[in-house]
Amino acid sequence: MGIDFLVTSLIVVASPGTGVLFTLAAGLSRGFRASLIAAFGCTLGIIPHMAAAILGLAALLHASAMAFQILKYLGVAYLLYMAWNTLRKQGALSVDKDVTPRSAVQVIVSAVLVNILNPKLSIFFLAFLPQFVSATEPHPLPRMLELSAVFMLLTFAAFVGYGIFAASIRSHVISRPRVLLWMRRTFAGAFAALGAKLAFADR
Repeated sequence: MGIDFLVTSLIVVASPGTGVLFTLAAGLSRGFRASLIAAFGCTLGIIPHMAAAILGLAALLHASAMAFQILKYLGVAYLLYMAWNTLRKQGALSVDKDVTPRSAVQVIVSAVLVNILNPKLSIFFLAFLPQFVSATEPHPLPRMLELSAVFMLLTFAAFVGYGIFAASIRSHVISRPRVLLWMRRTFAGAFAALGAKLAFADR
């Protein structure tokens, strides 16, 4: 396992995106346990994209404009839905002291959808993984599976770190109404911005 792969992967997984934002919101709204579940769900959401890249399906997605557009706009719609729910103080992103707990399944499903509805991830892994597999590698499939497993472990670890941070400041946030209001607006705006960015993304 090359140090270049580990460093590149850490930069990728630690960069703020929909998964990071969702995990932070879970930690702020319901504490560390919820952020841990969210981190797990976001990590699971990576699997379909990695599988698509490894099996070559991402190449088909890249070649098919219609398939890419359909998946892209489903992702945009879901991000805007989360932004709207955040403003309405509902769903996984409501930050409140006495909020009703959501089941682990609900959080995981929402987290998986955050990542699975982003077609750019499939294209990213199609371009990312082969860079670290030698052209002379006798068994490229096991090698790509190994790299994928390491990437997922790094993703989970980084997201748990974000979750710990969010949970640690939760009490300071929920005890200050103005901070809570601006936090909610910030999360809603961030999800809307990510949705807009995805809407204008090209293959």
